[in-house]
Amino acid sequence: MESQVRGGTRWKRFAVVMVPSVAATAAIGVALAQGALAASFSVSGQSFKVTAKELNGTGFSQYGAVDPGVTLSGEKTAHAVAVSAFDTAYIEKMCQSVVTPSVPFLGDITLRLEAGDSSDQDKQVYAKNLYIDVEELDANAVFTDINIGVAAGSMKNPPMKGGKEVANPNGFGQEARKAKLTDVKQTAWATTAGTFKLSGLHMSLHKGKGAGVECY
Repeated sequence: MESQVRGGTRWKRFAVVMVPSVAATAAIGVALAQGALAASFSVSGQSFKVTAKELNGTGFSQYGAVDPGVTLSGEKTAHAVAVSAFDTAYIEKMCQSVVTPSVPFLGDITLRLEAGDSSDQDKQVYAKNLYIDVEELDANAVFTDINIGVAAGSMKNPPMKGGKEVANPNGFGQEARKAKLTDVKQTAWATTAGTFKLSGLHMSLHKGKGAGVECY
């Protein structure tokens, strides 16, 4: 009898944790695929993985900042990040994955969002006013008209988010008119965009984590 009670409690917890988040993600995913929403991705004090075959952006800037993460229990989990900002970006073959650890009876569960699997730019992921709080980045990069080592406050396009300056104006920064990144692998704490259109969106849940389950 005791075992059955515990089992019931665990399944209720599973439903509380997983069902609303999956339903909300699916609903948001449909709206984003239709270009209907501004977007903000963050996972309660948890990093997530992102890959892309190619990203072509305009109005690029990068600067140091602090991501003020908060866990589900309300604990603050601030992290130092490098914010990569783009006025506009087209992304080919984007994948984004996050792991929900230790789900009762199932173990680790990975949620994957994939979109823009096309060399045709009109069918790629499109973002406007895109900000990515990056912890780690691996990629091949080509910058056009780059200016390295400038104070963030003296950039032509000062770092802004939600209408407010978000970087130390005297901190290190760099900017470029255009940026092309290929074979992108990164760990991020948050992604926000004024517009985020996910062409060919596919969402899936997978048991486990790591290479072959997550995006990388």
